[in-house]
Amino acid sequence: MVEGLHRVVVTGLGAITPIGNTVKDYLDGLTSGRNGVAAITLFDAASHACRFAAEVKDFDPKDFLEPKESKRWDRFSKFGVVAAKQAVQDAGLTINEKNAPRVGVIIGSGVGGLLTMESQAHVLAAKGPGRVSPFTVPMMIPNMATGLAAIALGAQGPSSSVSTACAAGSNAIGDAFRLLQLGKADAMICGGAEASITPLGVAGFSSAKALSFRNDDPSSASRPFDADRDGFVIGEGAGVLVLETLEHAKSRGAQIHAEIIGYGTTCDAHHITSPTPGGLGGAEAMRLALKDGKLNPECVDYINAHGTSTPANDSNETAAIKNVFNNKANEIPVSSTKSMTGHLLGGSGGIEAVACVLSLQNGVIPPTINYSNPDPACDLDYVPNSPREHKLTVVLSNSFGFGGHNVCLAFRRMS
Repeated sequence: MVEGLHRVVVTGLGAITPIGNTVKDYLDGLTSGRNGVAAITLFDAASHACRFAAEVKDFDPKDFLEPKESKRWDRFSKFGVVAAKQAVQDAGLTINEKNAPRVGVIIGSGVGGLLTMESQAHVLAAKGPGRVSPFTVPMMIPNMATGLAAIALGAQGPSSSVSTACAAGSNAIGDAFRLLQLGKADAMICGGAEASITPLGVAGFSSAKALSFRNDDPSSASRPFDADRDGFVIGEGAGVLVLETLEHAKSRGAQIHAEIIGYGTTCDAHHITSPTPGGLGGAEAMRLALKDGKLNPECVDYINAHGTSTPANDSNETAAIKNVFNNKANEIPVSSTKSMTGHLLGGSGGIEAVACVLSLQNGVIPPTINYSNPDPACDLDYVPNSPREHKLTVVLSNSFGFGGHNVCLAFRRMS
């Protein structure tokens, strides 16, 4: 962290996830090892090679959104805006005419409104161009969770959207962190949102052989770092944080959940879907986050891994952690909350950042569930199957995406 930059803290959390639609329920799910994976209900998946996912359950946006406007929003935008409103409410942040230009929004999404694009393509084919909804484009474009959240909250400050595949949510948080460090805003609402459990989304990932095909036992399909892993489980939802400069948070008497102290981002420049052998790009992202936060590797108490449950990611991420932490690697608890939530793609960095902050606050490391068969290529402490009480001071959150995008965020407990 460069001298003279503003310190940045987390003051608000919001989460819509496959294991809970509030931060409290999400925390309960994380600490109890709740499994969010089941048969797909959002569409008829009988003809698909993969017929299960980690869906958001019992989602009712009526407490946050007007029914009329909700009908004109894609599912990913609904998730993002509701999580943003939760986070702002948790932060106790009032946005008014005076401070609105100093409050910004960055919500990342890897895909955006896939459901809208897919459904309107069917309308075009079946009924012709005149029947395509005039809301198609604003429902579909990936920046609309950001735009709608800004409109709903009245935030007029720096506003953008990141689309770096599965690293999008973490890049959004990191970019918001940088703006605050530089004094370009006083508060930022940031995170990730995704809703890609659609026929095309599931078929596309299936054809790429990226998904698990454990249809006979979906609840055990997301098994990061386990020798029997065979692919990821697609999930959906949103995770959003309110970040503020420390001065701004203190000036209004805000409750501070944690401090964000480091951001590292790199590109493998190697392959459209596969990581660099040995996870070198991910390792460099971790090093940059540590350097940014002026942290020695020995300071890290927990790593929330990208941990997708794919053969390539988990072994390469393990190698990356060893590359950075050397002998210390075996002493650091590493877990993948995707074992419970599935993989939210661009939304994953958002909910996993929330998980990191909750871990710092509560001193509980969430488990990697479904871990039963050790893999010689994955030989770290993955906090198997049960949560672990552990006093935490510094935690890292890793996110890696198609296209070679790598992000690491570093958070610190406020004493």
